Amino acid sequence: MNPTPFLPFTRPSIDERTIADVGEVLRSGWITTGPRCQALESALSQRFGGRPVRLVNSGTAALELALRLCGIGPGDEVITTPLSWVATANVVLAVGAEPVFVDVEATSRNLDLDQVEHAITPRTRALIPVDLAGLPVDRERLDAIARRHGLRVIEDAAQSFGARWAGREIGSFGDLVAFSFHANKNLTTAEGGCLVLNNEVEARRFEKLRLQGVTRLPDGTMDVEAWGDKANLTDVAAAIGLGQLRQVDAFTARRRALAERYLARWDRSLGFELPSADAAEHGNWHMFQPLLPRTIAPRRGDFITAMREHGIGVGVHYPAMHLFSLFRQRGHGPGDFPVAEDIGARTVTLPLFPAMADADVDRVCRAVAATVAALR
Repeated sequence: MNPTPFLPFTRPSIDERTIADVGEVLRSGWITTGPRCQALESALSQRFGGRPVRLVNSGTAALELALRLCGIGPGDEVITTPLSWVATANVVLAVGAEPVFVDVEATSRNLDLDQVEHAITPRTRALIPVDLAGLPVDRERLDAIARRHGLRVIEDAAQSFGARWAGREIGSFGDLVAFSFHANKNLTTAEGGCLVLNNEVEARRFEKLRLQGVTRLPDGTMDVEAWGDKANLTDVAAAIGLGQLRQVDAFTARRRALAERYLARWDRSLGFELPSADAAEHGNWHMFQPLLPRTIAPRRGDFITAMREHGIGVGVHYPAMHLFSLFRQRGHGPGDFPVAEDIGARTVTLPLFPAMADADVDRVCRAVAATVAALR
């Protein structure tokens, strides 16, 4: 048995002040949507230059309700990437539209914007870019494409809280921006998310969509004019988010320092492909994801098992989703998006979270070298 404590690939950092704040919410008797949610929305809005922000109970809900806000439904197409968590495409199916996949770039692992333009048809209504591992898609090019074709952009920024493009923080500009606050994100509410909107008119419509479409009337009754979901966040979750928001910039700085140590200590002779150099300039280092050498990739399961025997957790983010049964049934198959398939088959997610010590990075690097030597 390995006597060294197990090192997971991610772990949230929750301080004692935040734990105490959650206790205060529980004692208050107001544990669902209330003043803490209002405070978190206000603080996020301030961070994003005064843009309206509305909380929801997941990043998935933020994406789906954004599509509904844009009026996207049956007969419409939405262009996105096959290299993401499956929710990115599932939300398109949920509103009755068709997800249209476009391959990714080999270096950034994000949407290949040259191919995006070629995939646009008269039925295309929106683009959903994904900032994989917190490295933003080129926002200037993306937004220029959208303007040229009259498309909405719903940014799947689930992984990119604190990342920047051209000196501006993701969320402070653009069209609709959806964040996830899942437990493995750089800022967490345990479960949750938010949508950054363009104006108060959109925000009020979104408020109805996230809570059954209800409009409260002055006489205490209500009306429902349109479909709505049940997607509000709780004050318990918002209390965690407020605590995280106080620390998120320090978290990001620590992630960058750990990533720099990985890159400095990594043995280049092992044959891995390391994350894009652009991540150092624009990204938030949500994950550290080298690509296995092609000679070892077919044995990724053995690599993961061996690393766990060294006491180190490894994730896979993400398999190319068009190869899942759901999308094979819709006509997709191997060879459709070769770059995404190659990355999806070789990616491994190694430990990276703010509470890690420098020595943990060194330990991972040693374990990777030993594991590769054993597999060759």
